Amino acid sequence: MTEYSKRIVFTMGGKGGVGKTGAMVALAEWFAANEIPVTLLDLDTENKARGSLKHFFNGTVTKVNIHTPAGLDAFVDHLEGESQIVLADMGAGAGEVVADWFESMHEDVAAIGVRFTAVGVVTPDPASVESLLAWASRLQDRVEYVVVENAISALSDFTYWRSTEQARRFREAFSPVVLKMEFRLAELENPLRQHGIKLGDLANRKATVEELKRASLIMRAQSYQRHLFAEFDRNKEVFLP
Repeated sequence: MTEYSKRIVFTMGGKGGVGKTGAMVALAEWFAANEIPVTLLDLDTENKARGSLKHFFNGTVTKVNIHTPAGLDAFVDHLEGESQIVLADMGAGAGEVVADWFESMHEDVAAIGVRFTAVGVVTPDPASVESLLAWASRLQDRVEYVVVENAISALSDFTYWRSTEQARRFREAFSPVVLKMEFRLAELENPLRQHGIKLGDLANRKATVEELKRASLIMRAQSYQRHLFAEFDRNKEVFLP
């Protein structure tokens, strides 16, 4: 029986603009708050500047071009030595590359004690759900699934994700962990993205951007982060080795 000691958490690229990077930034902050070391990889080759994972961590995140024959071997390389957890943010259009890598490498990588968590983000847009299901059809049971319901408006309706037959079959087959990400005010969210400021920096009053210094926005950030961290705490087993 395999003794698992490593974890790779990666976003299922699919549809762009649904909040994948935001979810990964929040997860990275949760690890930091719990003093759990992780390696961050930015595998979004399409998004070269604003909005990428690297943008939120002052350029310190390793950028990896996965569109090479050995691109995703970076997963294995970065788990050598003391690193036990890798967080990898995929870009749109990465599905075929990832599926091919899992077909050829998963069995051998799992044999050395590595588990995988695939994070998908759904919004009220049916296309985000279809993207998640397309990835799952290729990855199958090689990964554990986390689905983040990202409320991109105050009255977000997740009927397509919750009620369609195909999504129901996915939930029955793979029992994904489902997390909720609250709707965030545009006057808070937009400057965070533009300036690459993490939610925790604002919550802890470390943001230097003038428009984010309002007490109400700081309080909002504290509330958003508290709720997200509670979601991660409840489901920490899918993020840890």
